[in-house]
Amino acid sequence: MRITTTKQKILDAVLLAERITGKKESLPILSCILFEVGKDLTIRATNLEAGIEISIQGEVEESGIIAVPAVVLSQTLRSISGDRVTFKTEEGNLVITSRGTRTLIKAIPHEEFPKLSTVKKNTGTVTVSKEELLFGLQSVSYAASPSMIRPELGSVFVSIKQGKIICVATDSFRLAEKSIPAASKYDMELLIPLKHAQEITYLLEHVSVETIDISADESQMSLSGGDAQYISRVVEGNFPNYKEIVPKEFVTEVTILKNDFSEMLRKARVFSGADQHVGLHVYPAKKIFSATARSSEVGEMSDSIDAALSGEDIDINFHIGYLGDCLSSVHSDSIVLGFAGVGRPLVIRGVSDGSFMYLVMPLNR
Repeated sequence: MRITTTKQKILDAVLLAERITGKKESLPILSCILFEVGKDLTIRATNLEAGIEISIQGEVEESGIIAVPAVVLSQTLRSISGDRVTFKTEEGNLVITSRGTRTLIKAIPHEEFPKLSTVKKNTGTVTVSKEELLFGLQSVSYAASPSMIRPELGSVFVSIKQGKIICVATDSFRLAEKSIPAASKYDMELLIPLKHAQEITYLLEHVSVETIDISADESQMSLSGGDAQYISRVVEGNFPNYKEIVPKEFVTEVTILKNDFSEMLRKARVFSGADQHVGLHVYPAKKIFSATARSSEVGEMSDSIDAALSGEDIDINFHIGYLGDCLSSVHSDSIVLGFAGVGRPLVIRGVSDGSFMYLVMPLNR
C-alpha cells in the first residue's frame, strides 16, 4: 500500500473516525482505524453500535489494507508539520513520511475488523439541510436522559413528515421540541440513542456539505454527506405521546427578556446549594416577578426583574438547571413563561420563535 495526500484532509478524517472507535480492551481491533487503498483511500471505524466511512482522494501508487490504533495515528498526524503525507506498508506495519519525518506504527491484523452494517435497500432516502438537522439536534439533545434504562427516554426522537423536521427529547422531568421546515417526499421517524445523536452532531459540525441524505430501517440508520457516511443503530420502540402532557391553557403568563431571566438564574444558582432549587414568584396585580434561592452554607437571595404579567398569583419551585438549559435554544430576545398551575408544567417559548417549545415539571415542594 502506498498513497500520498494532504495532511489536513487526512487528519480531519481521522479525528472524525477516532470518535467512533470502541474502547473494549477485549477487542483491540475496535480501537483501530482501517485504511483501505483502492482507487482512493477509505477510512473506517466502528464500535459495533455505530460506524463511519470516509473517502479521501490522493495519489495512489499501490493498493492495500491495514489497521492501526486510532489514538497513535491521530497523535502522529497532529505532530507532523508538512503539508503532505505519504502512507505505505512495510513488513505489515504502517509507515508515515512527511518532510523529513518518518514514523512506523505497529499494525493489528485487519482480518479481525468488523464489516460495517448497511441499511436495507428500498427504504427510501430523505434529503435534509445539514444546518437545519444540526440545529434541531442541538436544540433538544440536552433534554434526553443520559441513561438507557428506558431507551425511549435516552434517545432523541426525529420525525420527518409534512414538510418539516420535528426533533424531541425528554427525560420525564423536562421536554424540548424543535420544529424545522424541510422539503421531503418521504416520511420517516427515528429514535436515535443520545450518544449517537451527539456523534451525529459532531459529524455535522465538521463536514463541509449543504445537505445530508438519511435512510433507515427498523434497526439502524445511515447519514451520508459528501465523502462521509455514518451508520448507527436506532431504538426499536415508541416515543411517548408527549402532546398529551403539554398544557393547552395557562393560569399565569410572564413575558420577559431572555437575558434578564438568564442573569436572574445565574445569580440564583450561587445560592441554590446542592439541591439546585429555585423558587419563582409571580404576582401580576403587584407587578412582581421574582426568584428566590437559599442555602444553609452560602446564604439566600431574592431578585426581581421587569416583566409583563397576567393571570393569577403563583409560587412554584424548579430545578434551576432545568430552567436554564433551554435558553440557548430560544432564538428570540424575549420569552414567554406559561404556568399551568401549582404542581403542573411550565412551558417556555420564544416570543418571535414559534418553532421551539420547552416544558419543565416543578418540584414537589
